[in-house]
Formats: sequence, C-alpha cells, structure tokens
Amino acid sequence: MKVGIDTFGCAHGKSGLGSYLVSLTDCLKNDENVTFELFGPEIDRYTYSSKNGFDYKAVSIPDKITSERQWHVLFANKFARKNKFDAVLYPAAAHMLPLHFRVPGVAVVNDIVSNLIMEKNYNSYFIKHSLKRADKVIVASQIIRKDIERLGIKSNNIIVIHNGINHSEFYPREQFLEDFIDIKPFAIQKPYFIYASRMASPSKKHVELVRAFTLFKERTHFPHRLVLAGSEGECSEAVYKAVYESSAATDIFITGFFPHESFPLLYSNSEGCLFPSVSEGVGLPVLEAMATGVPVACSKSGALTEIAGNNALYFDSDNIEEMADAMEKLASDSALRKKLIEGGVEWSRRFSWEKTAEKTIEVLCSVCNAK
Repeated sequence: MKVGIDTFGCAHGKSGLGSYLVSLTDCLKNDENVTFELFGPEIDRYTYSSKNGFDYKAVSIPDKITSERQWHVLFANKFARKNKFDAVLYPAAAHMLPLHFRVPGVAVVNDIVSNLIMEKNYNSYFIKHSLKRADKVIVASQIIRKDIERLGIKSNNIIVIHNGINHSEFYPREQFLEDFIDIKPFAIQKPYFIYASRMASPSKKHVELVRAFTLFKERTHFPHRLVLAGSEGECSEAVYKAVYESSAATDIFITGFFPHESFPLLYSNSEGCLFPSVSEGVGLPVLEAMATGVPVACSKSGALTEIAGNNALYFDSDNIEEMADAMEKLASDSALRKKLIEGGVEWSRRFSWEKTAEKTIEVLCSVCNAK
C-alpha cells in the first residue's frame, strides 16, 4: 500500500498543524506493507521527511492559501492517481481538501470547524461537502467529533485519535538554579508563567490573559513574569496594545515564533502553564506542560477538560478575576501545585505519538481494504 501525505496547509512546520505533521511522520516507517510519500510545496521538501527519508514530490504553485485550495479542488485527485497512491492523508483537512475523492482520502481535523467558519469566514459549504465525501475523518478530540457531526458528517465515518506527546523530549527535569533561563536567542527572567499559542484569533484570549496578569501583579506584587510564546497573527496588534496599556508591561515578554524543540526547557523552568484559549480542539501545549512536570491552569472551554482531565486548574477565560485567582493559586499554593504536577505527569503518559501513528495507519489500511 502506497500512502500519500499532503503537507499543504501546515505553515511549513510553524503551526500546530505543522507540529502535528512533524511528530506524526517521525513515527511512521516504510515497510513491506506500507510506504509513504509526502507532497506539497518545494520549501517543505525536508521539513517533514528528513528523519525517515520518505520520498517527496514538490508541487509548483504559488505559496498562497487561495492557490493551494484551488489546486486541491482542481488537481489533487489527478495528482494522487498519477503517483499511484492507494490512499491519501490530508492533515489540514479543515483548511483544504478536494471536493471529491477519486483515490481514498482520510481527512484529519484538529480544529473546531464551526469556529473556523465563524471567525475566519470559511465557506461552510465547501468544508461540509468535502468532509462528507472523505472515506474517513480522523478527529483529535470528542468535541471535534460532536462539532462536525452537527455539520452533517456521519458518526460512523469519524474516528477519534488523540494527538500524542514525545516523551523523549517532554519529561520532568531539574529546574535551573539561575535567575535566568538561557534559551538562545532569549534570556528569560524567572519566575514566569508561560502561554504558548499563536496570536491567531480573539478566541485565543491573549488580551484577556494580559489583563488578568495585570490584576494578579497589582494584587500580589509577586515577582512573576508572563511569557507569551508564539508567532504573530491577526490579533497581534490588539495584544501589543493590551501589553502597552498594562501597568505590568515590563513583566510581559513576547517571544514571537518559538522553536518547538526548545519548549521542554521553557516549560520545565516555568512556574506554570496558562492556557486561556476557548477554541482548542487539541490543546497539545497543556499535555506537553503536564509531561514536563509543571502545573497547568486553563480554560474550561473547548477540548481542554477532555485533554487534561482532573489534572488542571480550570477558569472562565472571560472572567479576568477568576484567571488572576488561578495565577495566584499556582504561585502560592504548594499543596495544589504538588497535586497538579503529580497528576499531570501520570495522566500525560497515556498519550504518545507512536500510538497516534499506529492508529492512523489502521485507518488508512481500512479505507484501502474497503475499495
């Protein structure tokens, strides 16, 4: 069986979807039963396939989402048949898919699709049309399953496969004793809270977090800093404005894009992970923080309660005082910290990319066998 893996829509590895694809392909291997071949823009020739040496077919089209979507509608099926794929995996299925599948297609959805339609004005007809015609739809959480069921996708076509964690990178480690954590090109003063998320939309709640951190600082006068680690996006201007207006502005550090391989060190030296986003279908940073042995306080919305279980401190992301209270508890309640850390480390062990890859291969085999 020859499987094509579509790399379009994954932001050249610099997004949640990009991280997903890097981690998944690292756990895939060619054998006598299954071989993998990646395809996408020339710039990604070595982004996802360097570790396992998969073949890569470059597609020469402009590096624009409109061009890539058009290519999927007009040419993806012809491309798949020409390259003799028995099945194709589409990791960015909420953003681009063929309208029909001449070669069996497995769509992967890591987003709450209804949020994309509402926030980004995606054409709901095309998303629903394409997902309904995919042979199988892999979703990263039960909340995504329920979301696309409401869009009319048949329940028996949807399979929940949670994202994994690389436990060789994300594990508890000793904190540095120095007052600064040195992660090139950054030197970050301790103690600090970390929020790892791209400034992609208002639902990420960066502005509300800045206001809650400001209230926390004004109330407690604790020395903590807030580190916002993630690429800029459509809400960057609003976030910078909120920081500029904050009385705690000198204690808020915006890193911009932060290399994924440096996150374990960033997490493990923090006082805790804050995750106020209300639109998460995956919530992987919460699991990664737990695996490194730091306490988590996060939104009670989206998939986060499913992903974190009873091992996080939950808050309403629209309630600034409640978020500030959560920060104070993480900073001062040693018994709570111990409970969250121990529970989080144990809970995170049930997630691994090896399991995710194994289950994904089973789905791909099932659609080929059903031909």
